[in-house]
Amino acid sequence: MTIRWYFDFISPFSYLHWQKVKGLPEAVTPVPIVFGAVLTACGQKGPAEIPGKREFTYRHVLWQARQAGVTLRFPPAHPFNPMAALRLCVAAGSTVVAVDALFDWIWEQGNPGDSIESLAPVAAALGIDSAMAQHEGLKARLRTNTEDAIAAGVYGVPTLAFDGQLFWGNDAHDFAIAALRNPDVLTDPEMQRVGSLPVGIQRR
Repeated sequence: MTIRWYFDFISPFSYLHWQKVKGLPEAVTPVPIVFGAVLTACGQKGPAEIPGKREFTYRHVLWQARQAGVTLRFPPAHPFNPMAALRLCVAAGSTVVAVDALFDWIWEQGNPGDSIESLAPVAAALGIDSAMAQHEGLKARLRTNTEDAIAAGVYGVPTLAFDGQLFWGNDAHDFAIAALRNPDVLTDPEMQRVGSLPVGIQRR
């Protein structure tokens, strides 16, 4: 079974979830994607784009981090443009080491992650030429990652995907692992019924 983990460095919840995902005994493939493109495809706003929800989301993720014993420090501005970080990750092969280094730089240390210049120390530590982030091939790979994620039904980050099922959010981790270890979790009658529940009303 292939297990994919879709994420974007713009997401503090992705950073929190990564702390759990990277320790799983199963092999997990990290897949960097552009969260903004996913939002556009789904016709929705991100939580940081909605006044009130933005402030709540920041406090909620800080609280979750403290509950989990994970150091989390916001970068100087948020939301920020994550393209440089995503491209550097792809350039480094989207390895555990690369994902760790970029998340730690932005979300553990609270450094900016919105430009090649700000990420130069991380690129150097990974042995990546910063100029590679502008390579058309890398841009194409990131675009393909994102398009494939959207085609697979991904609507947010972080998302853990396996066996045709998507588990969205840091707080869905226990549910995802329960289903991973025991597929019967998703097969009881009520779980099956809600999968085809009729829509009673739609906003216009």
